[in-house]
Amino acid sequence: MPAFKPAYLIHGDDHGRLSERRARLRALAESESGAHGIELFEGDAAQPDAVAAALSAMTFAIGRRFIIVDGAERWKDKELDRLVAALDGLPPDTTVAFFAREEGRVVAPKRLHEAVEKAGGDISAEQSIKPWELPKWVIARGRELGITLDADAARALVRHVGERQQRLLRELEKLALEQGAGATLEAADVEELTAPSAERKAWSLADALLGGDPAAATRAYLSLRAQGERVPGLLYWMAQRLRLAHEVVAALDAGEPAAQVKRRLRMPSRAADQLINDARRTGADTLRSAIEELADLELASRGGGGRGGVGEDTAALLAIQRIAA
Repeated sequence: MPAFKPAYLIHGDDHGRLSERRARLRALAESESGAHGIELFEGDAAQPDAVAAALSAMTFAIGRRFIIVDGAERWKDKELDRLVAALDGLPPDTTVAFFAREEGRVVAPKRLHEAVEKAGGDISAEQSIKPWELPKWVIARGRELGITLDADAARALVRHVGERQQRLLRELEKLALEQGAGATLEAADVEELTAPSAERKAWSLADALLGGDPAAATRAYLSLRAQGERVPGLLYWMAQRLRLAHEVVAALDAGEPAAQVKRRLRMPSRAADQLINDARRTGADTLRSAIEELADLELASRGGGGRGGVGEDTAALLAIQRIAA
C-alpha cells in the first residue's frame, strides 16, 4: 500500500483531473481502511470549522482515518484559525485531503497552503494547459509513459482526441500499451492508431480486399455490419482505400520512386509498404474495375440503381468476393 502523508492540497482549474484524483484517493482510502474509515465534507458541510472539529475529535476507528474535503476554494484566510491549529497537531494515523476547484480569482487561500506545508503535507496543482501548449504537454506525458512522439504526432493526437487532458492521457496510455516501451510514433502512426474503431476495422476490410484475401474481407464486413455499420459507409471506406491504391500504382507506373510515394502516404511504415506491394501486384486496370464496381454498388445502396434482385448485404458480399479474388 502507498505511504500516505498527513495532509494534501490538490488545487487548480483542471476540474476533470481534480475529480479523477479525488476518486482515486477515495478508492485507495477504502482499500486501506474500509468505507468506515473515510469522512467526506462536501457542499455546505465543507466549512473550515467543521473540518477542524473533525480533526480534533476522538475516534475509535481502527486503522488510518481519511478526511476528504471539497470546496476549499470558497474559504477565506480569516476563517482558518481553528483549522490551522488543528493541522498543526494532526494525529499520526490521520490523513486530510483538501480539494480546491479554482477558477479566475476563486482560489485556495494562502494560509491553507502554508498550513498543509507546515504539517508535512503535499501540495499539487492541476492546471489546464492552453491549447497551443498541448502538443508539448503530450510529448512530455508520452515520454513519461515510455513512448516518443514528434511534434507532428503530438498535434495529430490533439486533432483526433480533442483538447481535454484526461482524454489525451488515456489515449497515450493506450498507445503505450499497444506499442510497448521505447516505441517512436510519427503523425501517420497516430492518425491510424487513434482512428475510431469502426474506421479502423473498415480499413482492415479494405486492406483485405486489396490483399486478395476474400475470407478475411468477408469476416471484417460481417463484423462491421453486426455492430451496426451501414453499407454505404463501408462501401465508401473500401472505395477510398482502393482509390488510394490506384493513385499509388499510377505514380509507380509513371516512374515515381517507391520511397517518394511512401512518404506521401499518411500511414505507418509497414502499412505503407504493404499498400504499395498490394497495389503494384494488383495493377491499375484491376483496381480501376474494382472502384467502378464499388461505385455502382454504392449508388444502388442509396436507391439509385438495381442490385439484380438481391439484398444489399448479398450484393456487397458478392462484390467483395469478386474484388478480393
